[in-house]
Amino acid sequence: MNKENKSKLWKTIQEAGDYLANKLPEHPNHPKGRNPYAHVAICIKNKFGLSYKDIADEELQNVLNYIEFLKKNPN
Repeated sequence: MNKENKSKLWKTIQEAGDYLANKLPEHPNHPKGRNPYAHVAICIKNKFGLSYKDIADEELQNVLNYIEFLKKNPN
């Protein structure tokens, strides 16, 4: 992913993390609460098989759409 797209994606991940703060359900492995920023990054890696910064530029819109899905479906 080029530098501009990587920056745009990271900003979107941060905004999604801000949005998801205190909205993720409790989990026994996270007694002090879940990290919404890590949640978004891990979900992206699980869905696309790569770290957000290693995804191809052509997939950017798909990743942005997926982040919107995560915001609407916190789990």
